[in-house]
Amino acid sequence: MNETTLLYVMAAFVIISAIALCIQAGMLAGIYKTVKSMQETINPLVPKVESLVEKTSATVEQSGRQITEITTRASKILESSKDILDSTKRQVAIVEDLVGDAAVRARVQMDRAELVLDDTLSRAHETIAVFHDGVMRPLREINGLAAGIRAALGALGRGNRPTPDRATSDEEMFI
Repeated sequence: MNETTLLYVMAAFVIISAIALCIQAGMLAGIYKTVKSMQETINPLVPKVESLVEKTSATVEQSGRQITEITTRASKILESSKDILDSTKRQVAIVEDLVGDAAVRARVQMDRAELVLDDTLSRAHETIAVFHDGVMRPLREINGLAAGIRAALGALGRGNRPTPDRATSDEEMFI
């Protein structure tokens, strides 16, 4: 390739480069205008956003303090609840022991009362049996003997037998 052709090719590329630089400069000017217009629309919003950020940070700090307070209160309540639960468990165990002891004692006392009642009833039966054998049988025998003597004396005193119309209740037993 000769020098002239090379010079022409280089000149063409320099011109193309110059045109590309001009296009880039135009685009850069357009970007500058767009950024300026955006900056003009954003500038009034900046104080509002800053106040919003301040309020948000204050709210976050206050929420953090409240969460800390709630956490400490909840831990205190949890500790109190654990103490109350432990105390309740101990008292329930004591009450269960007392109720179990009372039930055992009541059962023992009921067994004793039943034994005493059975003993009393058996003694009463024995006393009644002794009374019947010792007192009532001789009384019945004496009563029967007296009725027999009366009937014999009545029969000897009258000499004849009474009619059935005149029979007494003692005599009816023997008829």
